[in-house]
Amino acid sequence: MTSSFEKLSLNPTKSPTNKTDCVDDDFVAPLRSHKRTFTGFTQKEMKVIDSQIPIKFRETWKKFVPKPFETKEEFQKIFINHVETTLARSLYNCDDAAAFEATALSARDKLISSWNKTQQKHSIRDPKRVYYLSLEFLMGRALDNALLNTETKGISEEGINDFGFRMEDVLDQEPDAALGNGGLGRLAACFMDSLTSTNQPGWGYGLRYQYGIFKQKIVDGYQVEQPDYWLTFNNPWEIPRKEISVDIMFYGYVRKYTDEVTGKQCKTWEGGDLIKAVAYDFPVPGYGTKNTNNLRLWSSVPTSEFDFQKFNDGDYESSVSEQQKAETITAVLYPNDNFYSGKELRLKQQYFWVTASLHDILRRFKKSKRPWKEFPDQVAIQLNDTHPTIAIVELQRILVDLEHLSWDEAWDIVTKTFGYTNHTVLPEALEKWPVDLFGNLLPRHLEIIYDINLFFLQKVEKLFPNDREMLSRVSVIEESNPRQVRMAYLAIIGSHKVNGVAELHSKLIQTSIFKDFVKIYGPDKFTNVTNGITPRRWLNQANPLLSKLISEKLGGYGFLTDLDKLTGLKKYAHDKEFQARWIEIKNANKRRLADLIKSQTGIEVNNEALFDIQVKRIHEYKRQQLNILGVVHRYLTLKAMSKEERSKQVPRVVIIGGKSAPGYYMAKVIIKLVTSVGAVVNNDEEIGDLLKVIFIEDYNVSKAEIITPASDISQHISTAGTEASGTSNMKFVLNGGLILGTVDGANVEITREIGEDNIFLFGHLAEDVEDLRHKHRYSQFEASPNLAKVFEVIESGMFGHPGIFTNLINSIRNDGDHYLVNDDFQSYLDAQDLIDKEFVDKDGWASKSINSVAGMGFFSSDRAILEYADSIWNIEALPVEES
Repeated sequence: MTSSFEKLSLNPTKSPTNKTDCVDDDFVAPLRSHKRTFTGFTQKEMKVIDSQIPIKFRETWKKFVPKPFETKEEFQKIFINHVETTLARSLYNCDDAAAFEATALSARDKLISSWNKTQQKHSIRDPKRVYYLSLEFLMGRALDNALLNTETKGISEEGINDFGFRMEDVLDQEPDAALGNGGLGRLAACFMDSLTSTNQPGWGYGLRYQYGIFKQKIVDGYQVEQPDYWLTFNNPWEIPRKEISVDIMFYGYVRKYTDEVTGKQCKTWEGGDLIKAVAYDFPVPGYGTKNTNNLRLWSSVPTSEFDFQKFNDGDYESSVSEQQKAETITAVLYPNDNFYSGKELRLKQQYFWVTASLHDILRRFKKSKRPWKEFPDQVAIQLNDTHPTIAIVELQRILVDLEHLSWDEAWDIVTKTFGYTNHTVLPEALEKWPVDLFGNLLPRHLEIIYDINLFFLQKVEKLFPNDREMLSRVSVIEESNPRQVRMAYLAIIGSHKVNGVAELHSKLIQTSIFKDFVKIYGPDKFTNVTNGITPRRWLNQANPLLSKLISEKLGGYGFLTDLDKLTGLKKYAHDKEFQARWIEIKNANKRRLADLIKSQTGIEVNNEALFDIQVKRIHEYKRQQLNILGVVHRYLTLKAMSKEERSKQVPRVVIIGGKSAPGYYMAKVIIKLVTSVGAVVNNDEEIGDLLKVIFIEDYNVSKAEIITPASDISQHISTAGTEASGTSNMKFVLNGGLILGTVDGANVEITREIGEDNIFLFGHLAEDVEDLRHKHRYSQFEASPNLAKVFEVIESGMFGHPGIFTNLINSIRNDGDHYLVNDDFQSYLDAQDLIDKEFVDKDGWASKSINSVAGMGFFSSDRAILEYADSIWNIEALPVEES
């Protein structure tokens, strides 16, 4: 049966032929059937549709439009409705898992209502929008965040309490969304929160990984990777958009032809394998706003799922091979690229994701009927690192091959549209792809890259006619064996702005890895936007006790949207009563972390001890090896003391967590050393509670929310000049923990904001690093005396077979000590000694902690987003409330 709505015309160029078609309550005119759209309306379409729907229909619809809950009773009504009808459960079999789903669905109902209003407002006003392309979105658990951001947690908690449920038990039912790995993905998640909270019109685009990166298990001290089956639960947050799909092609060939109309020589890419991208939407709520933005994730499915003929012929495996091949693309984040097939799969992932996203963006733009030259006036696309760089080439291909714009016109649009955020100063970390692999998988794109490179090098040659070596240094094609496509160079050439993510980082990329491009384009193309974090999750959600205390002193929760208000805490830094409450909250958070440690490892830790924490991706440049070698030194020092001397020492719990990339051998050895040292130290009765070493298995966002508020000291000890920014340092300080760190990344700006007296810095400066590395190459290695002792006991077998750790020790002693572990070791130990002395003064430590939090206003992701919006994207806030 066809509904009356389906008899109405959606043609925006036609108006109703008879006024009575619009206003007669009983008459439905026999207008042409319209084709419904699942992807939003333009402003003109909205007006035509509204004028053609009879008043009676509109009034009936509005009468029954769902209303988001505002009271406990309204929440309970929606909750029970979801339990009874959506979940097909009842009072008698509604367990914690069902209570979670029903609560989440109730919260989602509220989000969808504001999501619809936000999208409608954007469609009507048609503002310039930003599209944030990130291969990772480490969102964490969504329910608590949604309830807090919509300020309905109290209502919901009271509501489920009446049914016999505890909110903490319900929240624990939700697995972390396995859509990211580390800082890159968590930054993207904070930015999505801030885009919405500051009312910016913007979407995120990523991949819907079936298994995420992996679930980390520690077996006999080694990291073992297991699939993370996070999507096996009913995910109430994602909205499947099966009707929104894009066909993505790989392989094939390039065909030349002559356009019959213009006589122009053209090229087209055809004959390849097709994979379908299907959209899933994830509503992202803001705090203190009615706006809800969207994160669109793409899932890969085959264009033809099942070969029935092969199945009938008995070839059962081949009958579903296309489905398996297609689904592999979005199965796992960062497949191991130590092999050709892994490299090809990574490049497939990247092209699949950016092409589906560009198709979506272009479709939305084309509905506005604007000329192509206005595309950069309506669309800003931000590349979060080099992963989405192929989007530059894909947009050029679409504009030239499919829309038939001239090369120069298309390239002008491309370069005005894209912005590129760089996240590394390490040359070896800049993404490259073998030319042969690229040409086989994406033949037309490789041709376009060659053309982009040719025109760029011609420009460089005109600017620097006597510098032939520069052409080789800045070429997108690296003439190595095998030849490689330098994606970071392509990102710079194809973007109108390139930004670093901390002041030091932005200076370093302009004076080191990208210095030639600064000469070519000038310094104005390069800028800095220091990273930030959302205080909604990393203070209000992760540390509700501290958030409440701050709100009492500052007269409300306004600091969650204006973090600069934290400066008001400075006057309480020496207030004894306030200090006591501050310390009490820290101790409560330490007890919560101690419970997590006991449940995960079986080890009981001393809550009165200094909690010393380093949790982040395991990598040599982040120097977890320096940390654990320092722990061994501390252990040896304690063992050499008399019982009386030990009684005067500060007890310490050293907590390390993070994942190693599956193919990163040295990082896995570091994990093994941490767990091996822990196995010895934690069972030494003579040392007892004076020192414990804990490795947190499968570190993720929800564990970070417990770990971060409990820190006394957190370590951010990367080799100077190697960490772009870091955001975990911001999270720890915002929660009252002090930093032990190098003069690197955002540590520099944190020091400036909170004061040198409230941070423990050590180690060489970035400007010394290259000279030290040069010295290592041409001089005899001399180990620090304390480090030499540590090496000696490891090689003696104290922590297991010494052969396991030979390569790790050799990387420092015999292979150049690239990360300056030996050079910084004594300075690191001295800083640790100072921490022990300072920690004894509880009031003084509390004062440092309070002053540190008071100085963290600059590090809000809201500030970062507003800087992007003003200096890179040129977009303006559009609150839904403004109707």
